[in-house]
Amino acid sequence: MVKGNHMISNGHFHKYWQRHIRTWFNQPARKYRRRQNRIKKAKAVFPRPAAGPLRPIVRCPSQRYNTKARAGRGFTLAELKAAGLTKGFAQTVGIAVDPRRQNKSVESRQQNIQRLKEYRSKLILFPIHEKKKLRKGEATEEERKLATQLRGPVMPIVNEKPAVEFRPITEKEKKFSAFLAVRQARLHARHFGARAKKAKEATEQENNAPGADKKKKPLTSSSCRHQENNAPGADKKKK
Repeated sequence: MVKGNHMISNGHFHKYWQRHIRTWFNQPARKYRRRQNRIKKAKAVFPRPAAGPLRPIVRCPSQRYNTKARAGRGFTLAELKAAGLTKGFAQTVGIAVDPRRQNKSVESRQQNIQRLKEYRSKLILFPIHEKKKLRKGEATEEERKLATQLRGPVMPIVNEKPAVEFRPITEKEKKFSAFLAVRQARLHARHFGARAKKAKEATEQENNAPGADKKKKPLTSSSCRHQENNAPGADKKKK
């Protein structure tokens, strides 16, 4: 019997279905082969990281997933230049480069520049010629002995989760009813036109009422003086 609210199965096994079955008896052997290939690759690239070069931090496309950060294809030329690196040198020290990618925000650009500088500070640079004089930035023999191969991803990207703050529920929130709020909103939407029409008619009725247009005219300076002279007791000043 099927599980959940699904259609009851009704199989039509009229063909020679045994011939079309795919088996996975080679799964354990392939698992072993993949493991041996990983070990072989790690030995071939030693002392470089087995997981590959350093990747930049980029944002997933679309508004739905742009809050998630992931590893991109390679660093831009502007990011390498700001970090004090060249394209040729970066590719020799395990830094992925993508000349097609463009920086669209200052925040991501500064983040990747800081990522390059941090990687450069942790990098143990092996010399090209061990017997010759060491060049600037190359590790000494004692530092090379302490170097270990990194098996996991280089500087893994971690998505920060926003901190959730808890607070007590207020009395207003306890008394709030979602059902009544929805019903009230539906009621306002239903009677919106009638109420707007009623308010408009009331405003027009007030404007058309008798005496509504007889407003007091603003007093000018001459009329103010005339009122002052005709005021009672105005002639009794300064005798």
